[in-house]
Amino acid sequence: MNKSNAQFYQEANVYSPGGVHTSIRNVDPHLIFTKAEGAYIEDVEGNRFIDYQAAFGPFVLGHNYPKVNERVIDAISRTDLFGVGTTDLEIELSKKICQHVPSSEQVLFCNSGSEATYHAIRLARAVTEKPKLIKFQGCYHGWHDYVARNMLSDWDKIGKRDPGSAGMLEEAIENTLVCTFNNLENVEQTLKENQGEVAAIMVEPIPHNIGCVLPESGFLEGLSKLCSEYGALLIFDEVITGFRHDIGGFQKVSGVSPDLTTLGKAMANGYPIAAVAGKKEYMSRFNTQPGGDVWFAGTYNGHAVGTAASLATIEVMENEPVHDHIFRLGDRMRSGIKEIHDRLDINAIVTGIGSVWTSYFMDSLPKNYGDLQNNDGDLYVAYRKKLIEKGIYKMPMNLKRNHISYSHTEKEVDQTLEAIDDVLRELVRE
Repeated sequence: MNKSNAQFYQEANVYSPGGVHTSIRNVDPHLIFTKAEGAYIEDVEGNRFIDYQAAFGPFVLGHNYPKVNERVIDAISRTDLFGVGTTDLEIELSKKICQHVPSSEQVLFCNSGSEATYHAIRLARAVTEKPKLIKFQGCYHGWHDYVARNMLSDWDKIGKRDPGSAGMLEEAIENTLVCTFNNLENVEQTLKENQGEVAAIMVEPIPHNIGCVLPESGFLEGLSKLCSEYGALLIFDEVITGFRHDIGGFQKVSGVSPDLTTLGKAMANGYPIAAVAGKKEYMSRFNTQPGGDVWFAGTYNGHAVGTAASLATIEVMENEPVHDHIFRLGDRMRSGIKEIHDRLDINAIVTGIGSVWTSYFMDSLPKNYGDLQNNDGDLYVAYRKKLIEKGIYKMPMNLKRNHISYSHTEKEVDQTLEAIDDVLRELVRE
């Protein structure tokens, strides 16, 4: 391969609109990646980066993790996809998830987080016989019409009607209500104004779509109480938080058990699989159960590749100190960055939990999406672009989180802190 990143990107644009296959991948600098191993990724020009993007979070163990790859290779050497009946891998993985995730009495597999949230919402509407959904400004739950609104809204559209795409159904937009994270009064007022019409409240228990905004004490418990009071189901979208913050998800950490849960990403360390899980009384409504009346289907559901990868990932978490390691490195990273901010007298804060962190260029921790107007977005992106030049890959986009994997070591963290120190010194001089 003698072509440059730019030449490959030019060719990509000939055959695909924008040259990418997911919109958010189109960033500057546009790199053509060819190799990944452990904590590192490499582009077509041979540039090597310590990776904290982690494909938006799936790589909790690290890229091309041997124990996961070996389990997948073993699985596809004897099985693949049957489209009928059940595989031993599906049964084994279902048992593991029900064992670890507090809300999971039963589980069904699909292929992406968007599929999982779609199924959870449809089920909630069937159970409650109500049409409306509450989501939160800034939270992301997938690409479908029910949730694709008020995500990374322009500041003047916060709390207003903000569909994420042309071509969305008006009925879907109007039946999705948008509330403010960490504001129980706002949620209750919305429930009162739509009395008897709200089927579910769907929430990222930590809104990682906008970096890392932590739930205030009592907020998740308050949502659960309001759902009980107003006859709605509580859906935790743990596509990001599940398995990364605990083998049982953030619901295990918080002690709040939702009615339904969606899972994905770190569930299989980068292989495609997702799940919807929940109480048996609700899950039995899916028509996978004879007599069920809520449609659930998908040719690739429970494919050998995803189920084998997920089993391997969970078993590594069961048998090795994965979370101890990534949490310790996360603490090392956050404390190191805070020391740099303080020493250089930079108006910035570092926030996060476990293996996830980000720095906001503002003077106080955000409680919700609206507070992030105070973040210096231009500086945020410039900072990340300069880190890429030094071999540290964080997504060069505003309000994006970073992830540490089991393959990262103190060496990578310390090298990253050195680069951060250099870059912030340079930016301060400018």
